[in-house]
Amino acid sequence: MADGSDTTLTAEQTPGQTPQGLVAGIKSFAAGHGGAKAVIEYVGKRGARIVLVGEDGVWGDQFADDTVVARQACAKAGVTVENAWERELMDQMRPSNDLWRSMARRTMAR
Repeated sequence: MADGSDTTLTAEQTPGQTPQGLVAGIKSFAAGHGGAKAVIEYVGKRGARIVLVGEDGVWGDQFADDTVVARQACAKAGVTVENAWERELMDQMRPSNDLWRSMARRTMAR
């Protein structure tokens, strides 16, 4: 880096450098729920959130360093990435009773 440069050095992500733990987590979720689809959401400096929706309606999430890594991980895990939250995918989701209770507590606390 040249003197006086205002750029920051970062570890560059090269293609194919997807964390194996992330791929294994996605594969495990898909296998446990009869397959899965994913929606990738950019969450700023934190990276990208991979929301997984299983064929049985159960959903979960994983985090990746960025959207490129998230897409690579889903591809390696064999999970289809949806472009957006389509109605059919949202209708498939079945939130657990615990999630409904936690959301109700947040609403009641306001």
